[in-house]
Amino acid sequence: MSAFAALQKTSLTDLADPRLFREYAYADGQWIAAPGDPVIDVLNPADGARIGCVPALSSAQVDETIAAAQAAFPAWSALLPQERARLLTAWHGLILEAREDLAQLMVLEQGKPLSEARGEIDYAASFVSFYAEEAKRVAIESVTSHLPDADMQVSREPVGVAALITPWNFPSAMLTRKAAAALAAGCTVVAHPSSETPFSALALAELGERAGLPAGVFNVLTGKAAEVVGAMTASPHVRALSFTGSTEIGRLLYAQSAPTVKRLVMELGGHAPFIVFADCDLERAVDSAMSAKFATSGQDCLAVNRFYVERPIYDAFVAAFARRVEALSVGAGLADPDIGPLIHERAVAKQEEHVADALKKGARLVAGGGKAPHGPNFFLPTVLADVPETALLFREETFGPVAGFAPFDGEDEVLQKANATETGLAAYLHTRDPGRIARFSRGLTFGMVAVNRTKITGAPIPFGGVKQAGLGREGSRHGLEAFTDIKYVCRDTN
Repeated sequence: MSAFAALQKTSLTDLADPRLFREYAYADGQWIAAPGDPVIDVLNPADGARIGCVPALSSAQVDETIAAAQAAFPAWSALLPQERARLLTAWHGLILEAREDLAQLMVLEQGKPLSEARGEIDYAASFVSFYAEEAKRVAIESVTSHLPDADMQVSREPVGVAALITPWNFPSAMLTRKAAAALAAGCTVVAHPSSETPFSALALAELGERAGLPAGVFNVLTGKAAEVVGAMTASPHVRALSFTGSTEIGRLLYAQSAPTVKRLVMELGGHAPFIVFADCDLERAVDSAMSAKFATSGQDCLAVNRFYVERPIYDAFVAAFARRVEALSVGAGLADPDIGPLIHERAVAKQEEHVADALKKGARLVAGGGKAPHGPNFFLPTVLADVPETALLFREETFGPVAGFAPFDGEDEVLQKANATETGLAAYLHTRDPGRIARFSRGLTFGMVAVNRTKITGAPIPFGGVKQAGLGREGSRHGLEAFTDIKYVCRDTN
């Protein structure tokens, strides 16, 4: 048996703590899965093997769980912030203790390289730790009175039940980033993970139960999105909804939430430009470009879609990048390659479409360009040069390991091209010129700008975009805002 084939035989029964693998939904403190109920199979993207299944809950079951979360809300919101912080801190400790099992579970259902999965577990845990501290800082604010004989106070109060809808590409971190903030604020939670990657969320629910989160406070509901999310958006008891996913689905949820006027946080699509000026540190810029393109095999809303390189160093930069790409390893996630499988064959088909379209419109293939031999969900890391602005690769989010390059000649030209997107999430800039850094930091219409580096995320920062890249912010103290209402009290002092 080859090493690759042997790695595919790794089973969820090999976990040090097998109870982290739960083929149930978690509602009101109960693990639910009635025999004979409809189920959804979960497949390993590396080989298509069935990992297990989860219940496909009905809208009635979702409504019952929302009612349980609503019933649990008064007691949870009334807890001292220090007590909520204590429970979150206990959850954080259990997540770190289970790091290796959680990472392996993620690899098997999502496909990302093992080292990246371990990094995501650390990232996920950091939000729980951060918001455990922030729970104690949702403070009352005093206002200087403009009225005689009046005392004024402004406070933040939890909105109620929060619905959280999480994606398959970061199945642990996107849940804790939302849930830890909501729980710290005093909200109760009903979460719906992607049907491609439900087991990471259910493992977090198991650990939350062990940490002492009361019944009804943290619920994970599995099933078809239309059924589960439809019930969430229709419910008047759900007062806030947080979603990470595509702009198209975000628009739909926006409309569905309008009749009940929910508080919305949406982290939607990205179309990140990576701008390199000739005065950059070339080696450092190439390192940054590799990281910004190929993390999670390119399946990341922060992943670069468009590389713009100033003409004097264009050929040298593309050549250096291509050499690095050709050295990348491809394989199953447990082998810890550089590039793992894409989530499903539809994702592979999109890479093929974007490559074919770019070549048809005049782009030049420098590296890769097609499927990898490891299985139907694998695609070779690919480099395309001289990509025109009309190509799909430069107009849509590719969400895969395809990198497209184009040269530019001046600041105004590249700024206009970089900003020509409605999904302004993140942008990357490499230059040594302080004035140019200042101009582009102001001029790039994106929610986040990385200057001479790639890594910019973390629990303390406000993550989010502008235009149709989303609403609100996650992480930082701003991540609490969507889960709280401001209350103003004016009290007569006579």
